[in-house]
Amino acid sequence: MGIWRRLKEDMDVVFEQDPAARTYIEVFLTYSGLHAVWSHRIAHAFYKRRMFFIARCISQVSRFFTGIEIHPGARIGRRLFIDHGMGVVIGETCEIGDNVTIFQGVTLGGTGKEKGKRHPTVKNNALIATGAKVLGSITIGENAKVGGGSVVLRDVPDHSTVVGVPGKVVKQNGEKMRRDLDHHKMPDPVASRCEHLQNEIDALKDEIAKLKEGK
Repeated sequence: MGIWRRLKEDMDVVFEQDPAARTYIEVFLTYSGLHAVWSHRIAHAFYKRRMFFIARCISQVSRFFTGIEIHPGARIGRRLFIDHGMGVVIGETCEIGDNVTIFQGVTLGGTGKEKGKRHPTVKNNALIATGAKVLGSITIGENAKVGGGSVVLRDVPDHSTVVGVPGKVVKQNGEKMRRDLDHHKMPDPVASRCEHLQNEIDALKDEIAKLKEGK
């Protein structure tokens, strides 16, 4: 694919994902997520040629202007969309597939000082919502969603959703997840449990009231 077609493809993703996008010139000049991805491609090219210092310099300049830190060693597929990307961090050994969506404040990081593969692998069509932390050499499956504010330390299966701290998988009855931006509508297992406990308390109160009436 030629460079101009690749640039246009990157901008087309913005129009697909962000209803606020209006014109190509606006997207080209003002979308920091787009600038971060483009800068990363240049930095990654130097990194693959073992020109690590130049690669890191480009990465840090991009971080200064965009607020998005992508290590030049990370491997990123096509059509990555970083929405409102301030605070996004992507580690050195991360592998990101195609058509992935990442929101602001997301960290794809490590859990310590281990060597080798120490950052997540994110497969095609995954969505990682605002403020989520995905840590360690784990895999986020295809068409998976990570809910806002979640801390994920274990693999997430394909076509599933994980929410909470620590992240817990919420089963979706084998149905393929829709790739949309409604991450605020994802299930909340903590809230569901609290609701269940409240229902039990209400039932116990009713029984106690009936026993008092009987006396």
